[in-house]
Amino acid sequence: MRQALKDVWAVDSNFVKRGEQYLEEGDLLISSANSWNLVGKCSWVPKLSEPATFGGFVTALRGDSCTIDRRYLYRWFSMPQTQETVRSFSRQTTNIANLDLKRCADLKVPLPPLPEQKRIAAALDQVDVLRAKRCQAIALLDDLTQSVFLDMFGTENPDWPEVTVEELAQDRKGSIRTGPFGSQLLHEEFTDSGIPVLGIDNAVHNEFRWGERRYITEEKYEQLKRYTVLPGDVLITIMGTCGRCAVVPDDIPTAINTKHLCCITLDRTKCHPEFLHSYFLLHPASRSYLTRTAKGAIMSGLNMGIIKELPVKLPPLSLQQRYVDELSQIRSSRAFHERHLAAVSELFASLQQRAFSGTLWDHETAA
Repeated sequence: MRQALKDVWAVDSNFVKRGEQYLEEGDLLISSANSWNLVGKCSWVPKLSEPATFGGFVTALRGDSCTIDRRYLYRWFSMPQTQETVRSFSRQTTNIANLDLKRCADLKVPLPPLPEQKRIAAALDQVDVLRAKRCQAIALLDDLTQSVFLDMFGTENPDWPEVTVEELAQDRKGSIRTGPFGSQLLHEEFTDSGIPVLGIDNAVHNEFRWGERRYITEEKYEQLKRYTVLPGDVLITIMGTCGRCAVVPDDIPTAINTKHLCCITLDRTKCHPEFLHSYFLLHPASRSYLTRTAKGAIMSGLNMGIIKELPVKLPPLSLQQRYVDELSQIRSSRAFHERHLAAVSELFASLQQRAFSGTLWDHETAA
C-alpha cells in the first residue's frame, strides 16, 4: 500500500512551521531553499535536551506516529530515489532552488503495517551503524598519518639542512614543469583513446585517482613529449582547486599533464616523493609559507615559482624511508576498511531498495 506523504503527517501539525512550534525527536529537517543539489537533503532530529526550533531555508516534517514510524519515514525520504524526485520538484530562482512543498506533499510513501516499518527502519539503522564505524576507522587512520608525520618531522632539527623544492628536483631542464599552454593543446584535440592526459581530477583528493579520462593521439604526444609524467612524480594543482597534491603511481602508462598541474620529478637520492607529498600537505612550515605567499588566502595565488621556492627541512633519506614504510602499513589498513565500507554500503543500498519496493515486507502480516 502507498499513501500520499500529506496523509501520514501528524494530525495537528502537518509541516511544522518555523518559530511557531518546537521541534520533537523524530522530526525531519529538510533543506527547502539552497543550491539545487542541496534541496531536499534531510536530517533526523535527535532527542533534545532543551526546546529548539529552526531557521529559514529549512522545512520540518512531522510524521503521524500512529500511521508511520518516523525513523522509517526518514529512511524513505533520504533514499537516493526519493531525493532525486524531490530535487526534480525544485523551482529555480536566480542561483537558489526552492522546494515545491505541494508536489512534495503528494509523493506516495510505501506503507506496510507499523510493525513492519519499525523492523525495516531497525535493519537499515543497524547496517548504517556499520557504515559509520568504517568511516570513523578511515578518519582515524587519516589522523594517524598526520600524527606519525608530525612526530617524526614536525619538530625542527638543527642538523637537517633547509633546501628548496627546486633543489630537490632532478638536475635537468623541465624537472619542474606545468603542462602545455594555449594553442599547444586545444580541447578539440582530446580523443576517446590514446595517450592519457592528467588534470586536476587526478590529484584533487590528495591521492592519485583516475577521474575523467582524456586522451591525445600518438602523433600529438610526439609534439608534447616534454610534458610526460613519470612514476613517482609529485603533482600539485595550480588552477581551479589549487594546492591539492598526489604522487603518480608506479604503474602509470605513458601520459602527460595539463597546464592545471605542476609536475615535479625528484632526485630520489635526496627526497622520497611520499615525503614531499606529506610535507607539502602537513608540515607547519609548508602551510605557513603557502599561506604567506598566497597573500592570506591558502593557495589562491599558487604558481610554479611559489612551489619551486618552498623551503623544506630535509631529514636523512633513511628517516624518510622509515616514514614511507609506516605510511604503507597505514594505507594497507585504510584500503581494508574502504573495501569493507564499499561492501556495507552496497548491502545498505540493496536493503533500502528492497525495503521500499516491498520485498522486505512480511506479506502474511500485511495481509
